[in-house]
Amino acid sequence: MTTPTTEISVPPIHRVAKELIASSGFLLARLGFGFKAKTIAKFEQAGFEIYDYSVLALLAESARETQATIANALTLDPSRLVALLDSLEERGLIVRQRDPQDRRRHLVSITAAGERQLSRLRGMVKELENAFFAPLDPASRKTFHDLLSQLAAHNDPRCAFRSAEASSPKERPLSDR
Repeated sequence: MTTPTTEISVPPIHRVAKELIASSGFLLARLGFGFKAKTIAKFEQAGFEIYDYSVLALLAESARETQATIANALTLDPSRLVALLDSLEERGLIVRQRDPQDRRRHLVSITAAGERQLSRLRGMVKELENAFFAPLDPASRKTFHDLLSQLAAHNDPRCAFRSAEASSPKERPLSDR
């Protein structure tokens, strides 16, 4: 007696048009959307959204930020930011206080619990990046990152990094003073 064979139906892989693959902008967008989707899914499993990570990372870099500064840095509508901050504050990850210099503004800072969660989120991102960039050796990863940083700084000045030394008045270009 012969055993019946079960065929597994594998959907065909549809290719992307060669013209699109030849476009660096298209490839960058496609890969970016793919990485973002994986990150969103991983964060949602952990009870976070991608903007939670962005807010906590921004706050970890300075003692306090205004809500307006955070909204601008993340290009978020201020009303959307308020909902994010409400959620983070309810979980004890941030605190908001009235600015003693201007009672109309709120100053936002990260808590110790927020720092711990940020560390956890950083670990998730690192894990995703390691899997995503696995085909590249360390030197290629660094070159790729350097090129992306250059493009980001040129196209979005908020992504331009300045070291503490470069931001002193003596070393900044006159146009920045």
